[in-house]
Amino acid sequence: MKGNYKAGDRGPKKDLRINKRIRGPKEVMLIGKDGEPLGTRLLQEALLLAEEAELDLVEVAPNENPPVCKILDYGKFKYRQSKKAHDAKKKQKVIHVKEVKLRPKTEEHDYQFKLKHIKRFISSGDKAKVTVVFRGREMVHKHLGQAILERISTELVDEVAVEQLPRQEGRNMIMILAPKTAK
Repeated sequence: MKGNYKAGDRGPKKDLRINKRIRGPKEVMLIGKDGEPLGTRLLQEALLLAEEAELDLVEVAPNENPPVCKILDYGKFKYRQSKKAHDAKKKQKVIHVKEVKLRPKTEEHDYQFKLKHIKRFISSGDKAKVTVVFRGREMVHKHLGQAILERISTELVDEVAVEQLPRQEGRNMIMILAPKTAK
C-alpha cells in the first residue's frame, strides 16, 4: 500500500475510507486501477491486489450493496478532487445586489439618471434593490413611492423580473429587480 495517512486525513468533502480502515461486509465490488470492473471479491483479497499494485484501496461508494472499492493512488485522487472543486468554484457567477435610492419627490432628470444605473446593473448580471426613502411627513404620501417603483418596473419590463414586489420597511419602500433569464 502506497500511502501512510493520518487518522484525520479524509478526502475532499467526503469521508472516504482507505486500506485497512474499510469496514463492513467481507465482500466488496472491486474496480481496478484502469477503471475495469474486477467483480465481487473478498475484502482481504482486494487489499492484497492493491498492495501488489503499490496503490491504495479506496471505498468510493460505501452505501452500495456490496460496497464499491477502487484501486488507485489516493494522493492523486485527492488532488484531482480538489482541482475539480476549485474549477467548479471558479466557474460560479457571483451575483451582487446593487442599491439605488430615490425620494418620493425625485425630479425627472434624476429619475432617468437612476434608471440608467439600474439598467447598467441589470445588464452586468447583478440584482438591483430600488429603495424609496421617506423623510418626515413624506410618510403620509406612500402612494408616491409606490408609483415610482411601479413606473420603474413597467419601464424595465423587458429587461427585468421583479423578484420582490414593493413593500414598506420602516421609512423605506423596497423593491428588488433581477435580470430576466434567457430562454
